[in-house]
Amino acid sequence: MIRAYRRDGSVEIIDTEPAPGEFSEDIIWIDLIKPTLGEEHLVERLIGIPLPTPEELKDIEPSSRLYVEHEAIYMTASLIYRTDSTYPLLTDVAFILHRGRLITIRYAEPKSFALFSASLLRLNGQCDTGAKLFGHLLETIVDRTAEILETLASRLDALSITVFVNRKAAKRRPPRFLEDKLLDIAGHHQMVSKLRDSLVSLSRLVIFLQAQPVVRREEDAAELYIIVARDIQSLGEHAAFVGNNITFMLDASLGLINVEQNAIIKIFSIASVVFLPPTLVASIYGMNFEVMPELAWNFGYPMALFAMLLSAIIPFLFFRWKGWL
Repeated sequence: MIRAYRRDGSVEIIDTEPAPGEFSEDIIWIDLIKPTLGEEHLVERLIGIPLPTPEELKDIEPSSRLYVEHEAIYMTASLIYRTDSTYPLLTDVAFILHRGRLITIRYAEPKSFALFSASLLRLNGQCDTGAKLFGHLLETIVDRTAEILETLASRLDALSITVFVNRKAAKRRPPRFLEDKLLDIAGHHQMVSKLRDSLVSLSRLVIFLQAQPVVRREEDAAELYIIVARDIQSLGEHAAFVGNNITFMLDASLGLINVEQNAIIKIFSIASVVFLPPTLVASIYGMNFEVMPELAWNFGYPMALFAMLLSAIIPFLFFRWKGWL
């Protein structure tokens, strides 16, 4: 699909049949969404420059993601999408600035693009060049990233309240409660790691773009990119803070699991120690010796039972006095 946005914020769907002879002068943004080979060839013919292939978008080398060629600035950034699902993903999006126009190529639907498209009418007059429009698009992408981080931080707060509860509430937990929470922590860690990867790619893109003459010539665009760069830096620090919280929660959850497992082992250990003296008493009176005076007593059997009970109670009371129970 090819969407063409005009300076007044209106949008037009470009079809390959019949193919237009040229793009209108007031088209400032050409957005290619999962383009077919025919759509790519059409745009290449109309704008006069080659477009990067999906394989080239996945290249991680800086020289392949940020470069100037054919009077066009080619940039590739990794954006996060599917943030509402269990497994968020990163998609590589190409941004091209060429003769006052912005061309984007993407094979996924990050929510930031839909938000920016909806806000274009409100930006009427502020996006008269491709550089300015790209700056506002980056601003929307950064705002969306901040929103995802805030949501993630709120989820972590709720998860910490669930995990770190008082002792009485912990006894009412279902089996394997903490083990299940480890999966939630792993999902949050995956989210923040992909957010940090996206912020790193955006930071490299903005730094590269600020050095380009087309941006330096436009004072408004240059100021906008400075603001975006500062926001990206702040979000990077915030993402690192959230990542540290996730690491702490993971370590704390594993510690609580170890404490619960140690408590279970302690119960079995104490039980074995408590029953050891009665076993000793029973072993003694189970010996087959002919001369054992207690065997002839009328109260020998109750005395043996009382000795076994007393030998179990004494260690139990000693453990309670020491605070081991």
